[in-house]
Amino acid sequence: MDRTGTTGHISDGDARSEDLAELRSREFGRLDADGHTYLDHTGAGLAPASLVRGSAARITGGVFGNPHSESPASRASGQLLARARRAVLRHFDADPAEYAVIFTPNATGALRLVGEAYPFSRRSRLVMPLDNHNSVNGLREYARSRGARTTYVPVGGQGLRVDEQRLRAALPERGHGVGRRQPRPGERRQGLLAYPAQSNFTGVRHPLAWIAAAQARGYDVLLDAAAFVPTNTLDLSRYHPDFTVVSWYKVFGHPTGVGSLIARRDALARLRRPWFSGGTIYAVSAQAQWHVLADDEAAFEDGTVNFLSIPDVTAGLEWIDGIGMDRVHAHVTALTGQLLSGLGSLRHSDGSPLVRVYGPRDLVARGGTVALNLLDADGQVIDERVVTRDSAARGISLRTGCFCNPGAGEAAFALPLRRLRSAARRRLASLEEYLELLSLPSAGAVRVSLGLSSQPRDIDTFLRFVRETYRDRVPGAAGLEAREGC
Repeated sequence: MDRTGTTGHISDGDARSEDLAELRSREFGRLDADGHTYLDHTGAGLAPASLVRGSAARITGGVFGNPHSESPASRASGQLLARARRAVLRHFDADPAEYAVIFTPNATGALRLVGEAYPFSRRSRLVMPLDNHNSVNGLREYARSRGARTTYVPVGGQGLRVDEQRLRAALPERGHGVGRRQPRPGERRQGLLAYPAQSNFTGVRHPLAWIAAAQARGYDVLLDAAAFVPTNTLDLSRYHPDFTVVSWYKVFGHPTGVGSLIARRDALARLRRPWFSGGTIYAVSAQAQWHVLADDEAAFEDGTVNFLSIPDVTAGLEWIDGIGMDRVHAHVTALTGQLLSGLGSLRHSDGSPLVRVYGPRDLVARGGTVALNLLDADGQVIDERVVTRDSAARGISLRTGCFCNPGAGEAAFALPLRRLRSAARRRLASLEEYLELLSLPSAGAVRVSLGLSSQPRDIDTFLRFVRETYRDRVPGAAGLEAREGC
């Protein structure tokens, strides 16, 4: 490792030419050593051993100080931060003249930056598909506080996809004879379209073509790419969302606590921050009570950034690019096909299904996230807490619950709006009472999600677990702890 922070992890072997089964053994051997089946890649990627070693070597092999200074230690940190920004732009093929990279604690932190500073008004609207993570849904509170209207676009059908005709209707053009043109610089926007490139619930990949279509109607676009970029290429030279949010631990597992807002510079200029803090200003007076925000990324990076971990993003991107995102995509797609086929074959002895899948049953425009419920011998949904308990006993890590995506869950369980509104009028004492009021058989679903470290044997293990544990059985739910929340 040199003083600039190069980790040298590629020297462990040429990842691009390496078989992914060998990569599993080299980087994630602890899974098989511990008999652990990890099926929650949408929740978090696993940290490759070489990245962790490289991080420790960099931190212990150099002296790095707070970058808000001009000391040698501070300059060393500043150089690594600048390198990380360039690495992010390079990974997404984003023009530095068009895009800026702001480091945040995670994708949620990036969304908050946009929400609190976006110029919502009574003349604008926030448009979102019903399929969105709660961190995106939370933008509606910023919009509501400034009088903007929030419009949800429903999802439906077996694949729980967005009705594109309804989406277009939710994005009215700016005026008669003026629509379908790019807004002029400084022109007021109609509002903001916020949507996920890939659903964290069903794995549906929503069209990136919506970006240009919405912009032509006068809308800014916020793309939640957190679930998409771990297994897909996002080309920002082809698609130009105004704001893109990511969490890096979902892509390559290490570091945690670092995300990015990748924003078009002209879109950043339209934001109005509601406060300032250390590091975000270049001039300020306490007595006269004025301040001037920095005119670059620093205006949005509150306080001291995570300068010891952000250089690990550079190393992580070198690592994943060395493997090749095309290979990762093909690998996860093949495994997803194996999983969907296996789930479809799981039956009780009377021929009734053991599994109910929510979302696409094929590989068309979908990723490696599969939401499902398991069905007992009577055809009833098995309590997700039972699945959590039983899978943990078999050394299987998966996700159960609503996955912070209530809209997709409401669509999956076909909850009518009337019933949801009635729940809003009631102040109940527990989640169990809400479930009873909504007539829900479970607090959510089971999510199996695949990633780079996954192998076919992981899917075999899960399918065998389901078959051996629940086929022709009605498992009891006695002794389960009460649910504390979604």
